[in-house]
Amino acid sequence: MSEHDNTTSATESTNKPIDEKAVIAKFNNLQSECSTLINKITELEQDRNEHQLVEETLKPLDPKRRAFRLLGGVLVERTVEEVLPSISDNLQNMEKVIETLQSQLKNKNKEMLDWKNKYNIRTAEEADAMRRQMMNA
Repeated sequence: MSEHDNTTSATESTNKPIDEKAVIAKFNNLQSECSTLINKITELEQDRNEHQLVEETLKPLDPKRRAFRLLGGVLVERTVEEVLPSISDNLQNMEKVIETLQSQLKNKNKEMLDWKNKYNIRTAEEADAMRRQMMNA
């Protein structure tokens, strides 16, 4: 159970209403967490694409051919047969991490939507759209 789940259940169990600032703060926090997850997913997807490109480039080459790999800022000379398995492993690991982060993002978005609906939170864009809709009606 996460830390904010404990605070929410404690607040609900005492039946004390949450003040408006706390509701907005939690909503903003949820939005920030979603943005952080999106940025991390985007970064990992770019890394994954680079790994795929390298893997596709190395596969048709002679396994004994020299290949260079950057490890911790140091360029290391290896052979294609030494480098290719680690590239493939890194690629698979990145895909697993991306899937995990996408799942976390989905859950966080659901939590944010539930919070938004529970406290009838409207973003500025939604409020403007509602005003325009009322003016046009």
